[in-house]
Amino acid sequence: MGFVYHATNQQPVTMERAMNSLGGYNVEDLQPGMSASLAKTVTEADIVLFAGISTDVNPMHLNEEWAKTTQFGGRIAHGMLSAGFISAVLANKLPGPGTVYLGQTLKFKAPVRIGDTVTATVTVREVNVARRRCVMDSICSVSGKTVIEGESTLYCTTGEG
Repeated sequence: MGFVYHATNQQPVTMERAMNSLGGYNVEDLQPGMSASLAKTVTEADIVLFAGISTDVNPMHLNEEWAKTTQFGGRIAHGMLSAGFISAVLANKLPGPGTVYLGQTLKFKAPVRIGDTVTATVTVREVNVARRRCVMDSICSVSGKTVIEGESTLYCTTGEG
């Protein structure tokens, strides 16, 4: 029978556990409270490239004159561009390479603008070793203000054959 771990209101867990051969963490090495982050400054090029790749050419993202007439008073970045930074933390840091997305919820709380530095942070909330799954709290912030919050559900690597 596998173990299911749940986060508690304890101090954050440091990531001093052994990484696997891919540079990530296997499901059995994850503990509630483990956390990882990355920061990225959103540029004009990021928005234009994301618009091209996604085909989301909403003038809210691309037309400054039009966007000035909206409640945002100017262009904002695509919400899914910032949400992509969550994916980067999960894929590259925690749990890391080999991780497969099973689900993601998102709540967009505030806009991100060109020049903003977005910090994406994920924190392990629950680990189910038997099912090779974990649930993470996912947050993106700009200057300490939450702009996106959500929950990531992942299929993880294992050290067992």
